[in-house]
Amino acid sequence: VRNIPNKYTQQMLLEEVNQKHAGTYDFFYLPIDFKNRCNVGYCFINFLSTSSIPAFVETFHGQRWKSFNSEKVCAVSFARIQGKQAMIARFQNSSLMDKVDEYKPLLFYSSGPNIGKPEPFPTVASKT
Repeated sequence: VRNIPNKYTQQMLLEEVNQKHAGTYDFFYLPIDFKNRCNVGYCFINFLSTSSIPAFVETFHGQRWKSFNSEKVCAVSFARIQGKQAMIARFQNSSLMDKVDEYKPLLFYSSGPNIGKPEPFPTVASKT
């Protein structure tokens, strides 16, 4: 998802996404510029099923954002890295995982009774 107004926090964006799409994704990450404490204008969402994507695109693509009276228009596109496991592998060893929780990528259970609920991010065994 691109062209996100920089003042959106991860929680604000999650709330907007969850109005119609709660429980349809298992990975969510809004990168933050730590120096300026603002998002960098895009986020990553991994959907549980490709069948959830058209409704998400219909809701967001080409639409202006609801908050901050922004002129930015949302653009939805496919990411270079695809799939929950690939996203975990990408961020698992990142120094980002040492930051405060509100800046970290979020995981959600992909199946079972907890589907859509927060899932702990796997940690990597320390190197000795």
